[in-house]
Amino acid sequence: MDLNLRDKVIIVTGGAKGIGRAVVVALAHEGAIPVIVGRKQIDNEKVKFEVEGFGGKAFAIEAELSSPEECKKAVDAVLATYGRVDGLVNNAGHNDGVGLISGNYEKFVESLHKNLIHYYLMAHYCIDSLRLSKGSIINISSKTAETGQGNTSAYAASNGGRNALTREWAVELLPYSIRVNAIIVAECATPQYESWIATLDNPVETLKKITDRIPLEHRMTTAEEIANTTVFLLSDKSSHTTGQLIHVDGGYVHLDRSLIKE
Repeated sequence: MDLNLRDKVIIVTGGAKGIGRAVVVALAHEGAIPVIVGRKQIDNEKVKFEVEGFGGKAFAIEAELSSPEECKKAVDAVLATYGRVDGLVNNAGHNDGVGLISGNYEKFVESLHKNLIHYYLMAHYCIDSLRLSKGSIINISSKTAETGQGNTSAYAASNGGRNALTREWAVELLPYSIRVNAIIVAECATPQYESWIATLDNPVETLKKITDRIPLEHRMTTAEEIANTTVFLLSDKSSHTTGQLIHVDGGYVHLDRSLIKE
């Protein structure tokens, strides 16, 4: 299916690794021009090189998105290069374990900057261009906002904010035909997830317990599965879908717990 994304300029934050990288690759395969925004240019350039290796196009921008100034600089760089933005994928973030007991004011606010505030700022700085292109915004979010996880107050709050902003922006941007949706991720196989599992006392046993709880096929969601849904939602093939929180999670959040593998 041709998703009509050829030469569309799509910003992907955190585009060098994990879900972000998968989105960049999927977009490039559709002929779009993904803009990889990440804090280490060497990582950004690796993905750009990967895309160019199969004949795609990409652009790489180094930016520390926890800094408001860096958010603006990143969008300005895209506009200076291409003159437009056709879509935004807010993805960058990190489950940093800032809990109610273990955290404090400084850590909590710092985590909000890492995980939520740049979602707002990137959309804010892109909005004039998105109004012209009638583009689309996708916010990558997490189940932690709905299920809780424990010892991750700041990350859960950030994801609750991502979900709320998705619905709020969908309403505010109706007059401009800008669609806004969120993809809710549960247990997804990414390098960040693998690093977390490796810190546990029994990583293999813990991973099996987690996958046994995932109803569909008792396996982790892949980054590519998240990316495929993201790219579809960015395209005009989803032209009447907005304000939705779409769970790509093998039924993890909503299906009956009795389906858990014994």
